[in-house]
Amino acid sequence: MILILKPEVDKESPELKWIYEFLENFPGINVRLMELQGETRTVREIHLIGPTHNVPEEVLAKMPGIERVVRVSTKYRQIGRHDVSFVPVGFTYNGIKFDQESLHIFAGPCAVDTPEYVEETFKVLKELGIATSRMGAYKPRTSPYDFQGHGAKCLPWVFELAGKYGIKVIAMEVLKERHIEEIHKVLEDAGKPTGVMLQIGTRNAQNFELLKEVGNQKEFPVLYKRGMGLTIEESLNACEYIASEGNRNIVFCLRGVKSQLGSPHRNLADFVHVPVIHRLTRLPVCVDPSHAVGSKEKAPNGLFDIFNAAAQGVIAGANMILLECHPEPKRALCDGHQSLTPFELELFVKDMAIVRKAFEERVNAFSQEMVKEMVS
Repeated sequence: MILILKPEVDKESPELKWIYEFLENFPGINVRLMELQGETRTVREIHLIGPTHNVPEEVLAKMPGIERVVRVSTKYRQIGRHDVSFVPVGFTYNGIKFDQESLHIFAGPCAVDTPEYVEETFKVLKELGIATSRMGAYKPRTSPYDFQGHGAKCLPWVFELAGKYGIKVIAMEVLKERHIEEIHKVLEDAGKPTGVMLQIGTRNAQNFELLKEVGNQKEFPVLYKRGMGLTIEESLNACEYIASEGNRNIVFCLRGVKSQLGSPHRNLADFVHVPVIHRLTRLPVCVDPSHAVGSKEKAPNGLFDIFNAAAQGVIAGANMILLECHPEPKRALCDGHQSLTPFELELFVKDMAIVRKAFEERVNAFSQEMVKEMVS
């Protein structure tokens, strides 16, 4: 059960004290006060966790200070859609808005290699009008002998170059709490020339201690990648772990699931789940065609499979694309075989603009027909 408080009720209000005193009559219930920032006000909610079937909804609804009582029938108390009329879906970070209506392309190398390649990548993104990127500093690999990323030592020049070329947000995977601390310190020392979205990779999709750590800090938003073998429910509960610690600025990423049914692709693309995540939660949804496909094979018509996979996500309403690119893929230290060249990235951006326009036309045409049906 969730109690949405009236705008004038804050932590010092007597109405809040009365509510707490009333809830003491129901043992076994954990009471948690949450503060959420809406567009025009700070929304305060009291979350009741436990056996709430005996808590009288009618009595609470009439108590001074309570604006609305919501019985939550799903497991997603934090990321669910119960309060979208009070708190808008999505968030704005470093001047970039992330919601279920927007679309951003985060392009870059899976793992940072040299300053020269990073600068060339940022330069290309700026020329294409893109202010978002991906840059891996900490890179988990299947083999212990593969390149694991440069770690913290590359952060100063990555952030400096990002600021030079107007990159506002970089998606960067973290594997442990120390990585979050390193990113924070280097950004502070550099004067915050850019922003970082902390990425939880598929290998850490159920690393609950790490999920709590990224949720406990509120400076950086979080990009959560679905576990390669997890159900949607398991993955959304992992996001609930993050949000329950206080950080609801989360983007949910679909990156394909592990299945031989996806062969010859690396994973079976799950991008049809974009509207499912929209329907169940308040989270923006990202698709990762690079890891779903895992190669740069082309169809007879000339289109890369990566383009087609990304188009599936965008035509379904995806809000973000995580894409691997590199100035010289053959020399990339990680995933060069699935990385687009700058020229191919330009073609990709043009292709996604076409698909996005088709998506918007689909939505508008359907809405118009539904209005006609209602009128008739």
